[in-house]
Amino acid sequence: MNRLNRLYLVRHGQVQGYDRFPVYGHTDVELTEVGLCQAEHLAERLRLTGIRAIYSSDLKRSVAGARIIARHHDVPLQMMPELRELFFGDWEGLSLTDLRQRFPEELEKRKSDLLDYRPPGGGESIAELSKRVMASFGQIRDQQQGSDFVLVGHGAVNRIILCDALGLDMVRMLAIHQDYGCLNIIDYFPDSTVVRLMNG
Repeated sequence: MNRLNRLYLVRHGQVQGYDRFPVYGHTDVELTEVGLCQAEHLAERLRLTGIRAIYSSDLKRSVAGARIIARHHDVPLQMMPELRELFFGDWEGLSLTDLRQRFPEELEKRKSDLLDYRPPGGGESIAELSKRVMASFGQIRDQQQGSDFVLVGHGAVNRIILCDALGLDMVRMLAIHQDYGCLNIIDYFPDSTVVRLMNG
């Protein structure tokens, strides 16, 4: 059966301040030395793949990894704001401890309405993120018909793409783990989708 696409779906490497369990969303932060090493390791794993393009969120933590991967491939690298992480509004930059102390009622609301809850301060819902990401991803796949490509995304972005590939309701997205610097491989066929590797 002819494969339409193979997606190498990557999560960016470890970020500055990771040990406080930060909610970064659109906050633009750098990778740590470990994060850069994770990107180098991914680049080596992908060195011999026949990719035709690399896509990335336009946030620094994803761009850094995409550029490291691109060193081994003479292919276009496109940075897209549509592939950014969820926007957390007033929660941007806070730690999980901060959130539990300052927004306990909001966290309960989110727990009871995971898909449609919006964080205070104009935050984005997961349903809105899903529409944004899948519309953009659909355009990418149309552009890359018959080709293999890399997408360097974020935890929530990757989970949405994986839920779609697995036919899972988006409410299940938090059941999928995405480590810093992990690799997922998804094959798309005309009438089926196969997840070959997840959080590898």
